[in-house]
Amino acid sequence: MQGPSASEDPGGRGPRPPGGKALTRLVQELARRGQGQETAAAVERAAPGLGRAGQDELIARAAGPPQPPAAPEDDDRAGGKKGKKGKKGKKGRKGTAAGKGSREEDPGGALVGAYRAAAERLARPADAAGPQWRSLGPWAVPNGQTYGLSRVNVSGRIAAIAVDPADPAHVLAGSAGGGVWETEDRGASWTPRTDDAATLTTGALAFDPASPGTVLAGTGEGNSWWWLGTGVLKSTDGGTKWAPLCTDPFVGQGFYDLAFDPARPGTVLAATTGGLYASTDGGAHWTRRRTGLAWSLALSAAGGEALAACQDGLFRSADGGAAWEAVPLPTPGTMPFARLAVAIAPSDPAVAYAWGADADGRARLWRRAAGTWKKVAPPADVDTSQAWYDWFLAVAPDRADRIYLGAIDAYRGEQAGTTWTWQDISTRKTGGDSVHPDQHAIAFEPGRPDVVYVGNDGGLFRSPDRGTTWEDLNHGLVVTEFEYLAQDFGSSRRVLGGTQDNGTNRWTGSPQWTHVQDGDGGDCAVSRADPRTVFHTFFEMNLERSDRQGDFDSWTDVSPPVPDGEKSLFYPPLETAATGGRTVAIGGGALYLSRDNGAHWTRLPLPGPAPGPASALYVPRPDHVLVGTVRGGVYRTTWQAGAWSPPTALAVPRPDAWVSDIHADPAAPDRIWVTHSSVGGGRIWRSTDGGASWTDRSAGLPELPLNAVEVDPVDRDRIWVAADLGVYESTDAGATWRAFSDGLPHAIVGDLVLHPHARVLRAGTRNRGVWEIPVDGWLTEPVCGTQFTGTLAGGETRRWFSADWPATRHVLWTVMPVTEGSGAPQLSCTVQAERAGSEFVTYWITVANLTAQPVEFEGRHAILSRY
Repeated sequence: MQGPSASEDPGGRGPRPPGGKALTRLVQELARRGQGQETAAAVERAAPGLGRAGQDELIARAAGPPQPPAAPEDDDRAGGKKGKKGKKGKKGRKGTAAGKGSREEDPGGALVGAYRAAAERLARPADAAGPQWRSLGPWAVPNGQTYGLSRVNVSGRIAAIAVDPADPAHVLAGSAGGGVWETEDRGASWTPRTDDAATLTTGALAFDPASPGTVLAGTGEGNSWWWLGTGVLKSTDGGTKWAPLCTDPFVGQGFYDLAFDPARPGTVLAATTGGLYASTDGGAHWTRRRTGLAWSLALSAAGGEALAACQDGLFRSADGGAAWEAVPLPTPGTMPFARLAVAIAPSDPAVAYAWGADADGRARLWRRAAGTWKKVAPPADVDTSQAWYDWFLAVAPDRADRIYLGAIDAYRGEQAGTTWTWQDISTRKTGGDSVHPDQHAIAFEPGRPDVVYVGNDGGLFRSPDRGTTWEDLNHGLVVTEFEYLAQDFGSSRRVLGGTQDNGTNRWTGSPQWTHVQDGDGGDCAVSRADPRTVFHTFFEMNLERSDRQGDFDSWTDVSPPVPDGEKSLFYPPLETAATGGRTVAIGGGALYLSRDNGAHWTRLPLPGPAPGPASALYVPRPDHVLVGTVRGGVYRTTWQAGAWSPPTALAVPRPDAWVSDIHADPAAPDRIWVTHSSVGGGRIWRSTDGGASWTDRSAGLPELPLNAVEVDPVDRDRIWVAADLGVYESTDAGATWRAFSDGLPHAIVGDLVLHPHARVLRAGTRNRGVWEIPVDGWLTEPVCGTQFTGTLAGGETRRWFSADWPATRHVLWTVMPVTEGSGAPQLSCTVQAERAGSEFVTYWITVANLTAQPVEFEGRHAILSRY
């Protein structure tokens, strides 16, 4: 049997780690929020074949080495005095550091409870009318990557698909973190339907075949965002309007599958991260019938049989899911399964299939006919290295001998006699269309069995001919998952963003973004000295630079030389200097600095026995760098006498808490802000003495991870923070906070960038694209003023200039005589513009006196827009 591939990853750099890149990234996401027990559980279920030691090593690689023991401290302030610790995080299994916060520290899903509370807070009417967030898309990202020859338009990860059994043009799509979307024209246009739900993480969708106006959505994506599940949503109008149906027992669980029993009205089955559940009242109340992971459900269209694929094997029920019995499969391999799916042939319920990967990653396929399960040889080249994440199985509606398998690639298999032939229908090296890899969901159009839908990390795709040709359905499906943002300060319409498995993409004012590099898009940066020079990372310490604003095929590898075995985060932090210069910083197991845009590097180890990899950076000036780590440390280095100083440890705001972002005032670098994504303690701290002491400014914020902080350079007491749900603003240096989220979907906000000249704040979200808000509101009328005055002698012509105007602004100039005159024009003027730097414009105004008499005048301007 084919095992997991150890080949080079076509979408990035280097071989896939155990469990694939998706698992490394997931471990980082869990650890950074302090979900230690969930981290260990994720690795155990995704890579059971590694054994305990291998699983611990994978966690350490993704989240840093184990935390050293720390003595308790007992003061409200960190710094010169001992700082008050947050709750001490338990270590992962056998001493593994999985970040702070196990289930014991988070009883009853406290983090999910905080999400629900935050969603209720954001749903309240605003105290006063204010600015609204608006979407920047992407409405489309052409030229997206595949593993084949063709390229496609992409959006973001689709975890669930449901086609209305009464209307084949009506389709629902569940985005991993972007909610439920609806189309009534087979994907030509889309509308988001659950933007105000407590969570947008979505794992399963199901129409009631007896009443297609009834639809259920299982929140919490089983493949990745399961720990944010808040229960089941219900729609009674086919998916347009949704309301919570139940929370218990699914808080903190994720859905893999939902299925109505066609023979038993009101009976619904659910496969979740917490087990196998059954409901007899349409999903309002549930009973857990089996514990442990349940992935996939298959119910006979004729009624009378249900099959469930679980971590410990295949199970069958003949009574609507009340009782289950094991179904022996021949040679299942090493148990438990890393993944298992099941399907019953709609055209012949006696035929069924099971598709799995055992604990050692070996692919397993079985077929049931005449009551007997037999092994079938799966595709020879199938890659099961991410089976825990990429997996589906379906039988063609009209043929019991045609099946579809999903892993990293998608396959169509057909049986002739005892022989099976396989076609890779997602990655074509010769002829035909390819689609994005990493397959999660499949569905068919009712009445047209050759029409196939697949959902994957690149979005939603439709084939009219069983996967021979494909069309993307991603225009207007705004579910791209952005990790980080960077922007050109000299343009209001140039943003660079790294996205999960959809590369690095660029916005220049159009709803359609430009795909500028493949692979996993990590952190990115734009040189403030010369915005033509931009940077992006893939994963780990793989860094590229473009000197053409990121145009496709313009990138050069400028990765620092990292010693073998040195660990970094999956997405390491990257920064360029906030005030110009050619300083670039990237943080891994050490701090790497360049003063020539990545041509040469200096490696600076961080002090301490186990500082942990870098998790945040800020470069307020080209000679001043701050770095934070996953263990809560904050360090500073400066350029002195031709060399970087050894990093100096500042006081620790909160020990063992993941530093998610840092900001320092370039004009007063002793004024520092630090945020934490680890819950269970203070999550935003302020220092006014260069990090010698810190003040907790978290009061008034929801008990959620904080991911980013921005400071207004015009008013340095005005602060914004990005939380896992919502953006919040303080106008008094963090003493009080208010929600700043009007119009923003309830998605995870991973990054914030403020454009100081256009006066817009931008948010990169997980699966709802990029959004912006005018922090002072949009200009509704011109801002007019007098810039200069002058007097010209009769017939005289002179020139004035006005410097340091932001290039983002639209400005009109005129001159107005103060000296009275009548009967003829007195003055004329011409305006010329000089781009005096990357961000600013100088205007040259030439004024001519058209009369023979002296004329006194005013030079006036009108700012039409800052944007």
